Amino acid sequence: MKRGTGRGLLGRVAQVEPAEAPAVVAAFLLFFCVLGGYFAVRPVRETVGTILGRERVTDLYLVTWVASILIVPAYGWLCTRFRRSAFLPLIYGFVMLSLVAVGLAFSTEAGYLAFGEFFYVWISVLNLFIVSVFWSFLLELFDTGQTHRLFGVIAAGGTTGALVGPLLTDLTVGHIGNSGVLFLGAAFFAVAIACQRRLLAIWSSAPARHGAAAVGERAMGGNPFAGFSLVLKSPYLLGIALFVVLLASVNTFLYFEQLRLVTETFPDIEERTRVFSRLDYIVQSLAVVSQLFITGRVASRLGVMVLLTVIPVAMVAGFTALALFNSFAVLAVVFVARRAGEYAFIRPAREMLFSRVDTESKYKAKNLIDVPVYRGGDALSAQVKGALEGGGLSASGVALLGAVLAGAWALNGWWLGRRAERQAPPASG
Repeated sequence: MKRGTGRGLLGRVAQVEPAEAPAVVAAFLLFFCVLGGYFAVRPVRETVGTILGRERVTDLYLVTWVASILIVPAYGWLCTRFRRSAFLPLIYGFVMLSLVAVGLAFSTEAGYLAFGEFFYVWISVLNLFIVSVFWSFLLELFDTGQTHRLFGVIAAGGTTGALVGPLLTDLTVGHIGNSGVLFLGAAFFAVAIACQRRLLAIWSSAPARHGAAAVGERAMGGNPFAGFSLVLKSPYLLGIALFVVLLASVNTFLYFEQLRLVTETFPDIEERTRVFSRLDYIVQSLAVVSQLFITGRVASRLGVMVLLTVIPVAMVAGFTALALFNSFAVLAVVFVARRAGEYAFIRPAREMLFSRVDTESKYKAKNLIDVPVYRGGDALSAQVKGALEGGGLSASGVALLGAVLAGAWALNGWWLGRRAERQAPPASG
C-alpha cells in the first residue's frame, strides 16, 4: 500500500509511469549521491582557489584542460574493453578512494601547499566526468520521450544532493576541518556504488528494449579515440560542442569575479568555505523546485528549445546589470540565477539532445564534449578575460563582453532546439 501510494505521488509530481518508478527512484538516489559527494567537497576546492590566487588559478585552467583531454582516450578504452556493469561502479570506487587519499594529505597545513594545485585540477576534471558518465548511462536506459518527462525529476535527485552536500559541509567543517569534509564526500560515493549496481540490475532485467545482451553483458568495442571523429563529422554534435563552449565562457567570467569579491570580503579561510557552501545550497534549493515541477512540463509542452534559451537570455540581462552596477550583491543574484537555471533547465536539456544519437556517441562523443570541450572553453575564456583585464579593460567592459557571449549562447541554443525537434532518434537494438 505504501509503495503504491509513493508511486502515485511520484506520478502526480513528475509524470512518472508506474513501471518507470523503480528506475527513476534508483537514478534519483544515484545522482543524489554523486552530486552530494561532489558538492560536499566543492567548497574546499574554492577555498584552495583563494589560497592559490586568481593568477595561479587562471594558469591551472590550462592544466585542467590538458588533463581533461587525456582522460578521454582512457575512458574510451574502458568503454571498448569492459562491460558497463564492471567499469561504471569501479569509477565511483576510484573517486571514493581518491577523496580519502586527498583528505589524508590535507590533514596538515603543509598538505595544502604540496597538493593544493593537484586537488584543484583533479576535482575540476572529476566533476564533469562523473556527471557525464551518469547521464550517458541514463540515455541508454530511457528513450527520447521518457527523457523529456523524466530527466527533470532525475536531475532533481542530483540537485537535492548538491543541496545536502554543502549544507553538511557548512555545519561540520568547523568541527572536522576541510580534511574531514573530503572523507564525508567519500562516504557519498560509497553509497553511489550500491545505487549504480541497483540501476544496472533494473536495466539488465528489461531485455525487451535493450536486447538479450543487455547492459553489462558485452563491451562496447570500437576505437577509444572515436569521440573526436564522431563530433567532427556531425554538425549536430558540433553545435552541442559550441553550446558547451559558450556556456563555459559565461560561467568562467562570473567565476573569477566571485573569487575576487569573496577573497576581498572574507579573510578567514574556513569562513570562505562557509560562504561558498551557502551559495551552493541557495542555488540548489531554487533548482530542485524547478526540476520537480517545471522542467519536465516545459520540455513536454514547449520543447527543448525553451529550456536551452531561457537562461542565456536571462544572462544577457544579468551581465548588462553587472556593467551598470558592479557590486557583490548584483553578482550574487546573477551567479545564483545562472547556476540554478543551469541545473534546472540547461543541464537536463543538454542530456535530452543526446537522446537522438547512437550508443557510441552517447558515451564517447558525449564525454569528449562534456569534459575537454567544456574545460577548453574554461581555459580559453580565462585567458581572454585575464588578457583583457591586463590590457586595462574595466569590469564594466568585461561584463558587456559577457552579455555578447550570452547572446551568442542564446542563438546557438535556439538552433540546437530546432535541430533536435527535426532529428529522428536512433533505432534501438
